[in-house]
Amino acid sequence: MIGLNHKSLVFKIMTTRFEGNSNYSHDNPVPLGILLTNLGTPDAPTPKALRRYLAEFLADPRVVEIPKPIWWPILYGLILPFRAKRSAKLYQKIWTDQGSPLLLHMQQLRDKLQIYLEQQLEQPVTVVLAMRYGKPSIAQAINQLSKANVQKVLVLPLYPQYASATTGSTFVAITKILNRWRFLPALRFINHYADFTPYIDALVSAVKTHWQATSKQRHLLFSFHGIPKRSQLAGDPYYCYCHKTAKLVAEKLELSPEQWTLVFQSRFGKAEWLQPYCDKTLEQLPSKGVTEIDILCPGFAVDCLETLEEIALQNRELFFASGGKVFNYIPALNASEAHIKVLGQLVQHQTQGW
Repeated sequence: MIGLNHKSLVFKIMTTRFEGNSNYSHDNPVPLGILLTNLGTPDAPTPKALRRYLAEFLADPRVVEIPKPIWWPILYGLILPFRAKRSAKLYQKIWTDQGSPLLLHMQQLRDKLQIYLEQQLEQPVTVVLAMRYGKPSIAQAINQLSKANVQKVLVLPLYPQYASATTGSTFVAITKILNRWRFLPALRFINHYADFTPYIDALVSAVKTHWQATSKQRHLLFSFHGIPKRSQLAGDPYYCYCHKTAKLVAEKLELSPEQWTLVFQSRFGKAEWLQPYCDKTLEQLPSKGVTEIDILCPGFAVDCLETLEEIALQNRELFFASGGKVFNYIPALNASEAHIKVLGQLVQHQTQGW
């Protein structure tokens, strides 16, 4: 009797090692799955929520490439106790009655993309949303796809320019989850769309619309999120993708080299990051005769803390304090019809043959 119980236990352990949709049936409809991902957001603009969110974010070895025995005491002993409080105050400046701006934009984008693809594709489709850090999690989103009987998944991280810390981290997180699945779906992964023509055209249109609304064409700043310089030297293509995007937009806008500037924002820590730095450039531009600027952040698919607070509030004040006269932030594409069309065309292009 003991032997039988032991064998049953072993069998149970072996058969529950792998997960997935246990209700799978060959007769069920099989929709195409679109996994839409972004970086993430805290649940609330509070120190407790920020500590939880930042702990997950900054513990990712693709975000901070420092060995855990060295990094974790610094993270939990020095950074989180202080940074969580400061970050909470920043989030409070942009938080809405409905919650996080990033999450709201992403939810709207997901819903609109679902409708667009249902109209364009000749097959059923299920679009789900996931955050690399925070909620809804990647595990929750993949579980949704499993329950919908999805067997073909296109992963679309909303980072137009590939970086190891963003797109690369997303791929790792997804494969870790799927590593425990018994029935693996066919998987396609979009690692960048920095030079995708519809995306470039949408950015160009956003700038032109802004110029028409303000009745003036000003010096255009392209601001991208920064990464450590050592990441570029180690082979990360992010720097090149950022320059490619900015150059293509500038060319279509017929801007001369003197009419636009590329910068990198959001650096963290004392190590060297990609340059030129956004804040330092804004301090210097007025002394060079550039006192009126428009600023575009092509690396951010939707508006978030880095655009709404860092750029539109902090950097605006910095520019004015340095002698600037006019500072206009051009919003991200967000859930605009133009953006939905860009992503819809990207999905259609990447799912050919499916």
